[in-house]
Amino acid sequence: MEFQSPREAAAFALSLLDLTNLRDDCDNEAIEKLCHRAQTPSGHAAAICIWPGFVAHARQILGAGHPVRIATVVNFPTGDLPVEAVIEETRKAVEDGADEIDMVIPYRALLAGDEVAVTAMVEAVRGACPDSCLKVILETGELKDRGLIRRASELAISAGANFIKTSTGKVSVNATLEAADVMLQAIRDSKKRVGFKAAGGIGTVADADLYLRLAESMLGPNWIMPSTFRFGASGLLDDILMLLNGGTSARSAAGY
Repeated sequence: MEFQSPREAAAFALSLLDLTNLRDDCDNEAIEKLCHRAQTPSGHAAAICIWPGFVAHARQILGAGHPVRIATVVNFPTGDLPVEAVIEETRKAVEDGADEIDMVIPYRALLAGDEVAVTAMVEAVRGACPDSCLKVILETGELKDRGLIRRASELAISAGANFIKTSTGKVSVNATLEAADVMLQAIRDSKKRVGFKAAGGIGTVADADLYLRLAESMLGPNWIMPSTFRFGASGLLDDILMLLNGGTSARSAAGY
């Protein structure tokens, strides 16, 4: 994408950001800080992404109908909970005020050749949150193989995903441009309105811009918006704010 300045690029990245705290030491105070950080003088993040146990507290802070959406995670991070447990997690999260559900597929089952387990899990969670945005996490760094990432994308899309998402951020390899390329091709070929979320390891606006350029080349400049594209990151906001406040990015922002 062509931006007139690094500041313009930063403002756009902010609008696509799922500001995330999925740390093991997260607490109510951290959630309060996250909610406030998601709202800046230059605009707000698309969503916050938090543990299910903090959804009700975040909803108290943000209130009903707030432009910053509340996303939470289920079957996270291992992807191996029983379907019934994940359905219960999902229903409780929605009752507590979650707008969006980020669920992990049973990727180990897929690695063992069990496609039915993936379809069953996605369909079950879709049924438990029919009015919520459902982002399906493929854990591409564990799937590794391009063909398997493609198949996971197809299964998730067919089973009702609103987004397909690269990673949990909890494994050694998270978002990569290679995995994004496969996933965006699957979205394009599906001819469905399905979004893409890159999560884990995206720390600068320059990093983010590489994903934006890839998506634009695949799906066109008018496709990228908060309803179809997200970044899942905790550190990206620091670089965004640095640029918005007239500073220099942590890495060269050449090309904006």
